[in-house]
Amino acid sequence: MVFIKSVDIIVVNWNSGHQLLECIDSVQQHGMLSVNRTIVVDNGSTDGSAITVKNLPRVEVINTGKNLGFGKACNLGAKHAKSDYLLFLNPDATLYPHTLSKAMAFMQDPNNAHVGICGVQLLDESNHISRSCTRFPSAKGFVLHAIGLDRFLPKLGHFMSEWDHSQTRQVDHVIGAFFLVRRAVFESLNGFDERYFVYLEDLDFSLRANKAGWKSFYLAHVQAFHAGGGTSNQVKARRLFYLLRSRILYAFKHFSLLGASMVLLSTLFIEPLSRSVLALSRRSWSTFKETWSCYAMLWQWLPSWVLKGCTR
Repeated sequence: MVFIKSVDIIVVNWNSGHQLLECIDSVQQHGMLSVNRTIVVDNGSTDGSAITVKNLPRVEVINTGKNLGFGKACNLGAKHAKSDYLLFLNPDATLYPHTLSKAMAFMQDPNNAHVGICGVQLLDESNHISRSCTRFPSAKGFVLHAIGLDRFLPKLGHFMSEWDHSQTRQVDHVIGAFFLVRRAVFESLNGFDERYFVYLEDLDFSLRANKAGWKSFYLAHVQAFHAGGGTSNQVKARRLFYLLRSRILYAFKHFSLLGASMVLLSTLFIEPLSRSVLALSRRSWSTFKETWSCYAMLWQWLPSWVLKGCTR
């Protein structure tokens, strides 16, 4: 069954290069029967990528003039949406011929009225299935991840890397590379928490949706392509800084004071050592330097957060 113009797609772009055009091309080829319009929020790109899609049919480009961060840019795009469903799609992702029609059919099935968020099976450049679902993390899980134990015992952490992702099932969270959500749910939760500049804003949203009674589903019979990493590969040290900062913010928002404090201490004092040992064991001097560059930024941010509440 095909649903006519029932979803708006929101793509946040920051120097995505040719990936953005490939992403939008896939929407034009495989999703136009279902898509009302595609909203590209350009976060101050300097590579001209947004210009390549500006005049395509049913594409609206919003130029922010600066990097607002992922969650804030998504919220801005959602304010321009009119459809009952929103698909947050990464610029390094592309749709296949039946990706959107099958996902929309699932969401609009009356039997799935309790599902607020839907993700699909993501394939990488080698056609391997990406591990794209997670459990809701606990303070203990974050601490074990900081130590590095979940690398050896995956079930100790929140990444579901031990599961082959070959079955359709309810999960705690599907990653934001392909994040299909009911607009009513998104608006009722006031969208993504903009205190996260990038990373974990989608996990935070899934947790809040779950607490409000909505479920997340992963569809193994529906596929899309996702390169992974995307433009964040351009700035690895800063990417790690954003990730660790978001982890700390997530911990103090959702865990007890004791649990959050354990996450903070393990992130600040244990993880840089475990990451350094791993980098040196692999003889990766660049990773070693990126780790400590990241931690210099993290320590520089801490006083402004503690004293002034600055989260970005």
